[in-house]
Amino acid sequence: MSIRADGPTDDHLWSRARRGDPAAFGELFTRHSKAVYNYCFRLTGSWATAEDLTSVVFLEAWRRREEATSEDGVIVPWLLAVASDVTRHSERAVRRHRRLLAKLPPAVIEGDATREVSDSERQMQQILRIFRRLPRAEQDVLALCVWGGRSYAEAAVALGVPVGTVRSRLARAHAHMRRLTESARPKARLPEPRPWLDT
Repeated sequence: MSIRADGPTDDHLWSRARRGDPAAFGELFTRHSKAVYNYCFRLTGSWATAEDLTSVVFLEAWRRREEATSEDGVIVPWLLAVASDVTRHSERAVRRHRRLLAKLPPAVIEGDATREVSDSERQMQQILRIFRRLPRAEQDVLALCVWGGRSYAEAAVALGVPVGTVRSRLARAHAHMRRLTESARPKARLPEPRPWLDT
């Protein structure tokens, strides 16, 4: 729905942001950063990484603001599609970083403090091990529709595919996830979203 009781619509704010209005873009960040943050957590299994990626997503959204699309005046589906892209690039960078670290002598890296992993992160990482075995197209629709809470129509706009394609991919993704989780014990449960901490 494009009309909001608490202020201008996403479309109105995005129109201003396209013209270079940082205040309008800041309002969109305030409005949607929590959704992006929780979505990034679903894709990474790390609250700290999700926080970093949320900033990157909005920087990338500002850079690509001319490309933005909306569904019924709501920009969130497009932001979540940007988050998916940013996360994929981030994962490649992390893998390269780990390969480089593995080549260093142990004395160089043994002083690094290891951050404690929370229960919600551990659960999400179990889910992601299965999720990442799905084809990329199925990952995209599952992440947007299930983790991002987007409708078929919103996901279709964000991914640039017909609604029917979203439906069929999501059905295949659910079937694949069921098959892949049958052998997983204990069954991983999706953790509750964490509140966005204002800074």
